[in-house]
Amino acid sequence: MSQRFLVFQSLWAMERRHSDGFERSLEENVRMIAEAGFDGVSAHCTNRDDFRRLASLRAPLGLDAEGQCFPATVDDLQPALEIATEFGLHHLDIQPDVRPRTIRECVALLDGWQRLAEQVDFPVYIETHRDRMTTDLHFTLDLLDARPDLKLLGDISHYLVGREFSWPVSEENHALMRRILDSSWAFHGRVASREQVQIEISFEPHRQWLELFLDWWRYGFASWRRRAGENDSLAFVCELGPKPYAIIGRDGNDTTDRWAESLMLRDLARQLWADVAAQPIRQNAA
Repeated sequence: MSQRFLVFQSLWAMERRHSDGFERSLEENVRMIAEAGFDGVSAHCTNRDDFRRLASLRAPLGLDAEGQCFPATVDDLQPALEIATEFGLHHLDIQPDVRPRTIRECVALLDGWQRLAEQVDFPVYIETHRDRMTTDLHFTLDLLDARPDLKLLGDISHYLVGREFSWPVSEENHALMRRILDSSWAFHGRVASREQVQIEISFEPHRQWLELFLDWWRYGFASWRRRAGENDSLAFVCELGPKPYAIIGRDGNDTTDRWAESLMLRDLARQLWADVAAQPIRQNAA
């Protein structure tokens, strides 16, 4: 075997939230994702019955899964670990739903979650996300100083819009983002600008932002290859969310076809991986 690249589609991103009121069923969404050639789905791992139903749908189609959970205490993580163990997944994503003001408070939670994560046989990652423990780029870098082995799930859109980087992005800010990427073990895919967390990647005026994120992901994929085992797999989740993440027009509906853009993002990510995987793995200089 060799290192593999897996592209998942977010079930949250499958929500239409259209003014016509129509929503596809879970069965239709899972089938649609499988028929489009995705490797898996991303879904909440907080309700046993819901995750069981999803497992029964994805297993016959060969789909893997990312589970998401939102603990506010150490013990809050345990139910998600039990659900994930029972039904299986590729990795569990923690959005720490708590906002401590000090690193000391954070590491007490992170260490507790790490102790629980050591009891399961799948990876558990901490997502970079606004309005969570990791809401701020600089604060998260301080967390990495305190816990250098902390494994992140990089949703870097939040840091571009949160810090409102000027254009062109300075080398100083690129260096800060590379520190996040060097600690990221999976990725959520969306493109932000300095004002919006999710912009339309098919719009030509947004090309500069798309290229910026492609460059960051290229770096992150290459970094992961150096750190991961020879038979490990890297998951990239297309997570183009519905409104209010998606920009809407006067009619209250998306300005683009988010499903079509998800397919576009999937193809771009796979091409990035192919380019990175074609190069020899270069270890960081000592």
